[in-house]
Amino acid sequence: MMGAMAGWRESGEASNRVLGTAGDDASDGRGLALAALERLTPRELEQAAFELLRDPAAEEEVRLPSRPESAGIARRLVAAVLRSWELAQAQESGELLAGELVANAVRHAGGRTVGLRMGRRQGWVRIEVRDSSRALPCMIVAAERGGAENGHGLVLVDAVSDRWGADLLPRGKSVWCELRVRERA
Repeated sequence: MMGAMAGWRESGEASNRVLGTAGDDASDGRGLALAALERLTPRELEQAAFELLRDPAAEEEVRLPSRPESAGIARRLVAAVLRSWELAQAQESGELLAGELVANAVRHAGGRTVGLRMGRRQGWVRIEVRDSSRALPCMIVAAERGGAENGHGLVLVDAVSDRWGADLLPRGKSVWCELRVRERA
């Protein structure tokens, strides 16, 4: 497992300031923000989230409801951001990776929201999903699970990304992957 890349801010400040919600804990008054987030249509959520993610220097996090349909929203967001960054060569891989990471967080973390962040530095794109669980992910080969249809998530992430890992955070974890990209001259 790899540690965080140098220069990629781990501050919780930016990750708590997204779409009016700051986390999973409804007991601290943030439940109203989550309710507002859940009332957004998928299109409204995508539009608001795209504005936050498209600036590679901003390092903002988008909070998505912890529901299966959030994987599709994450795929569309990542595709749109990669197009805006003129990195079409990474679009298909980025979509797949974002969908798998969000689906895993929704399936296994048990929180009310998951966070999606994207970052870019010379030659690399990073997709990061944060959740409230501190249980680190492990790769399980589907054959070990009796050939079940699910269980391919991290196997795909390992096969498609150039590197991936997980970092424990003060309140949960971050699972991330990176793609090597060719910058336009």
